[in-house]
Amino acid sequence: MSSMRLRKLLSFGVLTIAVACGAEPPPPADGAPGSEAVGASGGAPSVQEAGWEDRPGGPTLEEHVVRLARDRSTRPFRPRDRRIGETVADLTYGQMRGIRFRRDSAVWRGEAPFELQFFHPGGGNDLPVRIHLVEDGRSEERPFRPGDFNYGDEVRGMTLDVPPDAGYAGFRVLHALNDPDRMDEVVSFLGASYFRLLGPGHVYGLSSRGIAVDVAGSGPEEFPDFVEFWIRRPAPGDVSVVAHGLLDGPSVTGAYRFELTPGDAAEGRGTVLEVDARVFARRHVARLGVAPLTSMYLHGTFGPGDDDVRPRVHDSEGLLMHTSRDEWIWRPLTNRQDLRVTSLRDVDPRGFGLVQRDRDFGSYLDLETRYDRRPSEWVAIRGEWGPGGVELVEIPARSEFGDNIVAYWAPDGGLAAGEERRYRYALVTFDERLPSIRIEDLAVQGQDLAQVIRTRIGWDALPGQADPPPRSRRRILVDFQGGPLSALPDEAAVDAVATTSAGTLEDVRVLSLPGGGRRATLVLRPDDGRPADLRLQLQVGDSVVTETWSYLWTPSRDR
Repeated sequence: MSSMRLRKLLSFGVLTIAVACGAEPPPPADGAPGSEAVGASGGAPSVQEAGWEDRPGGPTLEEHVVRLARDRSTRPFRPRDRRIGETVADLTYGQMRGIRFRRDSAVWRGEAPFELQFFHPGGGNDLPVRIHLVEDGRSEERPFRPGDFNYGDEVRGMTLDVPPDAGYAGFRVLHALNDPDRMDEVVSFLGASYFRLLGPGHVYGLSSRGIAVDVAGSGPEEFPDFVEFWIRRPAPGDVSVVAHGLLDGPSVTGAYRFELTPGDAAEGRGTVLEVDARVFARRHVARLGVAPLTSMYLHGTFGPGDDDVRPRVHDSEGLLMHTSRDEWIWRPLTNRQDLRVTSLRDVDPRGFGLVQRDRDFGSYLDLETRYDRRPSEWVAIRGEWGPGGVELVEIPARSEFGDNIVAYWAPDGGLAAGEERRYRYALVTFDERLPSIRIEDLAVQGQDLAQVIRTRIGWDALPGQADPPPRSRRRILVDFQGGPLSALPDEAAVDAVATTSAGTLEDVRVLSLPGGGRRATLVLRPDDGRPADLRLQLQVGDSVVTETWSYLWTPSRDR
């Protein structure tokens, strides 16, 4: 199975089950809600020139891109025109793989610690993305150059006419991430507002997006595009590279600043992408998704798939959230028969992310996709984002060749027409446990509590049991490991604190696991099939020693 599968969300009807659950929000803070509000966008003069030069009294590059985004938001949306012919647009995935960027055409090759390469238009990524290279205080647009690419046997004999103004489909940045003698991809921007990060030892898995608009709403989801980029040339000793992006869509525009710092395996440090996003609303957005993460979950947490030799198939297995009250919440991902949207409510959260916690190859048995090496990604929040919720969208899926998981911050009230918002955050790659790191003035608190390593839910009966309980009665097993539990002897008293929003919980016990850790086991007696919002954590005395396991049980079967 290819790790470069098409990064598109699976479509599924319009049914939305919105459930507010998980974190208990603190009282709303006084004053303006959420992120920094920077005023209305009307009245700005039209900005026609996309080129930029550092002139005395003139705008900085960041100010220039902000002006472009603000100006676009005051005018009707105009879709871009496709500049390539049908032959290029209709190239298949296999044919596109036959078109490879020439390594000797890489920008900055041999002159900086980074290399810049471009993606060929076509095969679904057909609209022009303008790319400006910034050096010595001015920007210069890079036209499409067919000589940048090698065209393999897959497209031999085909006429692939691409004019210079067709632009590129996107770009990627390379760095000596895993081997000092080899340049590896660290980030790629390709398709709509999608981009993907890699840390040391990772292979591509989940994606990030610039913004999400009306995910799982009553109408179709909107996918704004990054339409232009300005990429600054790094100096020979630089450890980071900076790019600015202009986003455009029917409902919103945006000006983004990205600063990429590759990870370092020797230092145990993941890749960091700092994001400064200014979003401008053309019209009201009922559901705005900030810092969205997109991933795939097919099966594994609750049992194997249907007739699949691989025990687990997923890019991410759980949603992790760090609340303003210093609570860590773990919600395992599911693949159900119906669409589900849940929200972990909070005010000014500290961060959230999608996690690939199981790093054991034996849990996946897939030599091609290497799901055991997919990155986890954390959204470390800067400033106060106000009231809202981390929304988790889980879309039914029967294949791994499409994304069916979305997580993002949804501010209360959405985004009003003419409103501007600024969101600042850092994206951090990691493996099974988020470490503590400092990103300039931002201290990212690592997770040092015991973590959930296993969840199982099944019928509370033994095979062949005489007079078994009704099928609706569910036995729940949650195993915790690491953190403070590592130092506890088996005989130490550990208590489970468990709650449910519906039904009753019985037979709540804590048992020692072989090799360390604890198992919490309990029985749920559902209330006439009503969904039950479950919460569970372990304590030693008055001290919490584990993250909070949070799960919305419904009668449909999980995979």
